Amino acid sequence: MRVIRGYKFKLKTTPELQRAFATMAGHARFVWNKALRLNLDRLERKAPIMWYSDLCGLLRLWKQSEEYGFLAEAHSQVLQQKLKDLDRAFADTFDKNQPLKKQPRFKKKGRDDSFRFPQGVKIDNRRVCLPKIGWVGFFKSQEVPGTIKQATVTREADGWYVSFQVEIELPDPVSHTESMIGLDRGVDVFAATSEGELVTPVNALKNALDKLARLQRKLARQKKFSENWRKTRNRIAKLHQKIARTRHDFLHKLSSKISKSHAVVALEDLPVGNMTRSAKGTLENPGRNVRAKSGLNRAILDQGWSMFERMLEYKLNEHGGQVVPVPAPGTSHTCSACGHTDPESRTSRNLFRCVKCGHTEHADVNAAKVILQRAKVKLAA
Repeated sequence: MRVIRGYKFKLKTTPELQRAFATMAGHARFVWNKALRLNLDRLERKAPIMWYSDLCGLLRLWKQSEEYGFLAEAHSQVLQQKLKDLDRAFADTFDKNQPLKKQPRFKKKGRDDSFRFPQGVKIDNRRVCLPKIGWVGFFKSQEVPGTIKQATVTREADGWYVSFQVEIELPDPVSHTESMIGLDRGVDVFAATSEGELVTPVNALKNALDKLARLQRKLARQKKFSENWRKTRNRIAKLHQKIARTRHDFLHKLSSKISKSHAVVALEDLPVGNMTRSAKGTLENPGRNVRAKSGLNRAILDQGWSMFERMLEYKLNEHGGQVVPVPAPGTSHTCSACGHTDPESRTSRNLFRCVKCGHTEHADVNAAKVILQRAKVKLAA
């Protein structure tokens, strides 16, 4: 079985390398924004957009022109990869099976600094050879097995990173367990299991909100683009980086633990995009309870439900297991003991007491058991 894995390392840079990276990222961003502007103008005129092959032809003309000749400084495949990304973004936008996909947006300097090499990347111990840049050292925390399919260089708050996407040959997966488990995801409790375990959420963003608010107020008082303003902005970026890493680490460890212990994981099929949609509405139809909905949206996104599900899926696949999504409606109001469904059985946020049979249990654990029962029915069908 062939699988794709990712490995990420921090690069050892010099001021000269940083300028080279920034230039390459800038050229890639320029191509994305120019091609996006071109297609948005065509959409406004009701004209068909230009896809990847057409845009590549335009790219050649841009590089030969006097106005955009600077694009020839960048590696040609780096610019082509940006056009491929834009092509995929428009395809997703027009895909009726992905109604929540939004129109591609312009990339901003300092926020979207990255570029990708689809080939020509070599690793020699603690160095990586990047086309048109040369050998660059990196902090190698682990070996990179398999065949490198592509490498992406990205600027983060504390420096530049390289991510390798590699293809690895693994033995065909065989699950060493037949255990099945149901998970009910939430905000106060990150996940309740059908085995009765309550997983406490890490709340990476919630725990940093006060510090983040102080820094943002400080930034607002400072003169824009001053040295102190730049320092504060960098502190905010590093705090966001810490929040993301804390959440990512928590989700990785939990998903690894579950995927190694169970062959089947049942989850509610939650439309997270719909659940976190803004409640502001429009001027004609303003939303209701906007502040409360905004807080709930932030709490849901802070948990990383979608990321957790993706991690479970690929880890279970590698272990010979699977994720089984089941319909979400009614799981919190259905009794896991007798199957009776009644909203009155959910007496409080944490307590479930069946109005028919009297079964009493933590509400989230009861829901996890119902989710598992639905998964078993689905698998048996």
